[in-house]
Amino acid sequence: MIEEEMEKWTSDQNQGEESGYDTVVQHVTKRTQESKEYKDMMHSLKNIMMVVVESMINKFEEDETRSQERQKKIQKEKSSSYCTDNCSDSDSSFNQSYKFCQGKLQSILDQLDPGQPKEVRYEALHMLCSAPPSDVLNCENWTTLCEKLTVSLSDPDPVFSDRILKFYAQTFTLSPLHMTKEIYTSLAKYLELYFLSRENHIPTVSTGIDVTNPNVIRLLKKVCLLNEYQKEAPSFWIRHPEKYMEEIVESTLSLLSVKHDQSHLVSQKVLHPIYFLVLVDTKAVWFKKWMHGYYSRTVVLRLLEKKYKSLITTAVQQCVQYFELCETMQADEIVRHSKDCGNRKKTFYYSGQELQYIYFIHSLCLLGRILIYTQGRKLFPVKLKNRKDSVSLTDLLVLFTQLIYYSPSCSKMTSAAHLENYSPASMVTEVLQILCDQKECAIECLCNNTVVESLLQPIRSLMKGAKAAPNCSETALIYIADILARIASIEEGLSLLLYGENMNSSEEKSSTGAHIIAQFLKKLLDEDISFFSGSEMLPVVKAAFISTCCQIYGTCEGLQVLIPYSLHDSLAKAWKKTNLLSERSPTPVEGSDSVSSVSQESQNITAWEENLLDGLLNFAATPKGLLLLQRTGAISECVTFMFNRYVQKLQISRHKKFDYGGLVTQVASTAAGTAALQSSGFINALITELWANLECGKDDVRVTNPRATPVDPIDQSCQKSFLALVTLLSYPAIYELVGNQDLPNKAEYSLREVPTCIIDIIDRLIILNSEAKICSLFNYEQSHIFGLRLLSVICCDLDTLLLLEAQYQVSAILLNAQEENILETSESHSDFIIDGLSVERNHVLVRINLIGGPMERTLPPRILEKGDDPYPWPMFSSYPLPDCYLSEGTRNADRKQDKDSDLGKILLHFKMSDKQTEWIENCRRQFCKMMKARPDIISGGALVELLEKFVLHLSESPSECYFPSVEYKATDANVKNESLSSVQQLGIKMTVRYGKFLHLLKDGAENDLTWVLKHCERFLKQQQARVKSSLLCLQGSYTGYDWFVSSLFMIMLGDKEKTFQFLQQFSRLLTSAFLWLPRLHISRYLPVDTIESGIHPVYFCSTHYIEMLLKTELPLVFSAFHMSDFAPSQICLQWITQCFWNYLDWLEVCHYITTCIFLGPDYQVYICIAIFKHLQQDILKHTQTQDLQVFLKEEALHGFRVSDYFEYMKILEQNYRPVLLRDMQNIRV
Repeated sequence: MIEEEMEKWTSDQNQGEESGYDTVVQHVTKRTQESKEYKDMMHSLKNIMMVVVESMINKFEEDETRSQERQKKIQKEKSSSYCTDNCSDSDSSFNQSYKFCQGKLQSILDQLDPGQPKEVRYEALHMLCSAPPSDVLNCENWTTLCEKLTVSLSDPDPVFSDRILKFYAQTFTLSPLHMTKEIYTSLAKYLELYFLSRENHIPTVSTGIDVTNPNVIRLLKKVCLLNEYQKEAPSFWIRHPEKYMEEIVESTLSLLSVKHDQSHLVSQKVLHPIYFLVLVDTKAVWFKKWMHGYYSRTVVLRLLEKKYKSLITTAVQQCVQYFELCETMQADEIVRHSKDCGNRKKTFYYSGQELQYIYFIHSLCLLGRILIYTQGRKLFPVKLKNRKDSVSLTDLLVLFTQLIYYSPSCSKMTSAAHLENYSPASMVTEVLQILCDQKECAIECLCNNTVVESLLQPIRSLMKGAKAAPNCSETALIYIADILARIASIEEGLSLLLYGENMNSSEEKSSTGAHIIAQFLKKLLDEDISFFSGSEMLPVVKAAFISTCCQIYGTCEGLQVLIPYSLHDSLAKAWKKTNLLSERSPTPVEGSDSVSSVSQESQNITAWEENLLDGLLNFAATPKGLLLLQRTGAISECVTFMFNRYVQKLQISRHKKFDYGGLVTQVASTAAGTAALQSSGFINALITELWANLECGKDDVRVTNPRATPVDPIDQSCQKSFLALVTLLSYPAIYELVGNQDLPNKAEYSLREVPTCIIDIIDRLIILNSEAKICSLFNYEQSHIFGLRLLSVICCDLDTLLLLEAQYQVSAILLNAQEENILETSESHSDFIIDGLSVERNHVLVRINLIGGPMERTLPPRILEKGDDPYPWPMFSSYPLPDCYLSEGTRNADRKQDKDSDLGKILLHFKMSDKQTEWIENCRRQFCKMMKARPDIISGGALVELLEKFVLHLSESPSECYFPSVEYKATDANVKNESLSSVQQLGIKMTVRYGKFLHLLKDGAENDLTWVLKHCERFLKQQQARVKSSLLCLQGSYTGYDWFVSSLFMIMLGDKEKTFQFLQQFSRLLTSAFLWLPRLHISRYLPVDTIESGIHPVYFCSTHYIEMLLKTELPLVFSAFHMSDFAPSQICLQWITQCFWNYLDWLEVCHYITTCIFLGPDYQVYICIAIFKHLQQDILKHTQTQDLQVFLKEEALHGFRVSDYFEYMKILEQNYRPVLLRDMQNIRV
């Protein structure tokens, strides 16, 4: 009818004016209610409802009269199941729910009396179960009922006691805590009295437990119910007063502490309640849940300490007894015993030995949970019976570790899969793993020499050719390796493994844990151990110890200790051997029986090969480790493996939280590493991901919601890709990726054309010099700003700036773009259009064209200011730059040559006739005094004279000379026709511009510096070796610009003769290897494999030690780098390569160079550490804002003065000089 009315109304409306939906509804509703059909329907419905209500009333009365008769019938049915009674019928429950009252409960209490007939008691219990818990709880007789039910639990009739348990279960499920607490405590008290009573037939340890015995079944049901509540209660007891929870805890601990007076027994030991609890909750899940929350944990630990410490003592005793059993029993007996435990599904009887074993597992889990918490550890030591000494915390941990290799192995049994969860070794390992995951706990429990020595004991035995322990298996060794790896992942644990507890001990250092582990792994890899030979598990054992060693040599200090073992060579040999096997493995033939075995063997080989690559890849975590990896020739395969893991979103090493970012930073800092990243597809994937976020993906994915308009210069979606590119594009990487390559500069670009390499990114995002490039971008402004921001960061590396300027004329293109942004306001006046791009370009142009430290240049901001003049900084489209970007103070400063006389007085204190060594040391002392007292006077002409005399004396002292003297005969005529690269020519112009700005150089300086650089190149070429390499950086001369020679030329005030003479003398000193980077470019003084790696000693030596000292001296800064997926080595290499140009003011650059020359090359490391100390707060701040890489590369070192940190650097020298200088002196062949 409604539909008809709707259609009729619609047709009427089509002929007239349209009306709204509400009007239609009102009209149709009114017509329907007034219709005859509606009135008939309502009348019929009313009659039906009256019949239904009358029927319900009649049925209600009939049910009441039939209730007792039905209950009698139910009681006659024979059943022991809970499910036989029909108390859940909806009608009877409904009837009784609102009739239950105080008098009814009293009646039930009377009927439950043991003297009543069985049927009466059954009926009373049924009515109790049917009643709502809230009604029962609110009755005054509730306490009496609890007591009555507790007494009734001992009823010999199993059906009756089962129904009481059913009532308990219902109460636990449906009632509030204060009610369930009383039920629980009454049940616990009943069990406690039950076990204390001598009348009950409780099994003994010797007889074991037969779970088919009716008495045992009833007892286990009660314990099981108790345990179920134990596991559920922690989820809600925090919402109730603490006293309720405390009563539950205390009643439980009281029950578990029950002990029989065994004096009248000779050989029979009655089972305690805990034996039954461990059968239903072997792994102590109840205790784990109780200890999880602070609310209950404090109560549990307080009660254990004050009243129930016997529980801890008994648990420790159980572990001790099991260990003694493992020591005394024969291997076949204990294996058979464990095997029987594993086949528990096939029998219903637990022998005494099996019960003791299950109790041991429960005790182990309980103790493991206690040890996690500080208050729990304070419960130790404990005093055991029949033992003279107390068991301390360390004793217990040693016991645990010994259980790993003394307890039986289950790996070869038929029930191995089932046993693994309950095998002693796996259970102990699980406990120790949990302890390792809590740093404070791990330091207190595991990071001590006694525990570590216990873990190392089987390894020492195997290396001596003896069997480690009666039951020590491959599985036990895997567990030990895992625990050692976790210990090594903690700073204190690593220190313990590397140096032992007493770092200054005179004991032989090769006996520390790290040495033992490395020796053992080397023997395993070299197949120099006879035990387990041919075992299928051997590759897994090797992999486990590789993982342990990764934790050690993945750190700078760990690598220093393990270098003598050449693990990289052993791993590389094993990998090459495995790689050959994988290539030779037969192809499975379909239908052949050997398909599965061949497939399994192939999988095993692949897994082993990946473990070896993982082990090799972890060397790349440190600068020196990367050199070792490069020497193996496996860097490409390792980086490809890393990329495959990255694509699958898998972590690299099992114990590392931060993986890819740090490794990529290290790898990208070298040419060979960058080539490996390129060939692996990593760079391609990075750029594809960037383009998908910035512009578009490869596929036309349907967009359901439009993207939000970016409000930041670099949108949040692109931030990760931006930082990844900043990290990737160090100078060695950029030169390897774009060196000697032209831009595509296509006439047309497809909108869906996705870049695949760095050249494409420069072409599409940075150098937008054609309309085609602009039109190819969906988000032109956003994408170009991204490119300009990237250019700004990478051009902070002056070598990168010169390369891009020489190859692509970046500044000219930016100037041209600025010129196109000019708006002609009148014939004689024009203004720059101020927008996001013009402001960004202006910043980049000033940055790349102006050299100077924080006080020597002013960079325009990238943001607009409030007010009438939002951007007061002048823009420009041609050179020279506006004067406002040059620092007035520096430009107009007087050099104060009168200070030179103060410095000159120093030279008068030393006569040339004095002993050379004494003169050198005195000169160093005087230099230190001046740097602390009047650092500003170390400049100008007197500095030149002091440097000349000092280096001359050093070069004449055989003990100070590191490189041999080289005879140089080239004349001006020889070098006149030689040409410098475009990069060097641009560098010369930049240097001269900076020197003139500082009033250090005069006209003609450009030719003089060219002369010096040509002679230096000729001089160094005499000392270079011939190298065949695919790396671009090794194809000829040094690829970057010589910033050290330029700095020295300015220090020498533009005197070319003095500069070159000084360099010839200086080249004999060790310091020259680290200050003057081109000095060792493909130098014949370096080992061949070092030359071929293309890695400079500054990277694998200086920056390696910077990272090592940073971790010790400034752990917060080191952690900040780690969290930012950035490596200190990369930024330090950039600083050192360009002699801190653009980061420090000129005076501080002079102090850096002079300090390293006077005090030694290790001061290069100390100065970098001092800089990080100076920047600590800024580094922590920018770690939080997630732009640490950008901050360190773009920002000058504001406020840093070398002289301010002289005292600090002296302390570093005292602590680290012997190690640093020894390693620096070992760079030669």
